[in-house]
Amino acid sequence: MKKLVAYITTGYPDKAFTVDLALALKEAGADSLELGIPFSDPVADGPVIEAANLFALQKGFKIADLLEVSEKIAPHIDMLWMGYFNPFYHRGIDFFLDKAKAFGVSGFIIPDLPHEEGALYRPKFDEKGVALIEFVAPTDSKERIAEIVKDARKFIYMVAYAGITGAEKSESLEPIIASVREHTDTPLYIGFGVNEKTAKKKAKGVDGVIVGSAFVKILLKENLTSTQKIDKISTLARSIKEMINE
Repeated sequence: MKKLVAYITTGYPDKAFTVDLALALKEAGADSLELGIPFSDPVADGPVIEAANLFALQKGFKIADLLEVSEKIAPHIDMLWMGYFNPFYHRGIDFFLDKAKAFGVSGFIIPDLPHEEGALYRPKFDEKGVALIEFVAPTDSKERIAEIVKDARKFIYMVAYAGITGAEKSESLEPIIASVREHTDTPLYIGFGVNEKTAKKKAKGVDGVIVGSAFVKILLKENLTSTQKIDKISTLARSIKEMINE
């Protein structure tokens, strides 16, 4: 059974909604939740997730909000924190790892932390039993892929193309999938551009998909009530989960 990882932006439109949506995604078939930490310069994200980040910050998002909702969500669904390195560095990796351990957060996704720099922090993650998710991309050489994946934990995040999330781009992924499989049995999940139109094709040869912009687009629709947003996102999650497992 291929896995579905669902990304949502913490605190948009508010904390209570984030908790309700997370629990609904679990019921809709999401296997893991990628809880996005709003940041002012989300360099790996496209305009959809960037807009949700900025709206959450404008509404006063604080790290305390992340901790509050995480404590409520983590007992119910496998959960990861996705954020840029600045907040982790500013508050301290040890602070976040202690909280993650206490709440049951299973991993961190930090897209602007290069593998070489992440290696400096990996002993701290291993000590707490929390995964630091590794990224591979079509631009990586076979040698670099071998280095990146050799100590990968939980799953490997395969970037579907060079660029930002949410873009409608396509690249041949067979070579990178083969390179990863040569060196590790760690599950390989694909992200970037995964939606109801592309999920079935992108899921070929991998163990799961990561979906973000397709869900956040619905979050940003001002003409929908909170209940309608949750219903539409849940329906989409069910559909994608079925597609990738047909």
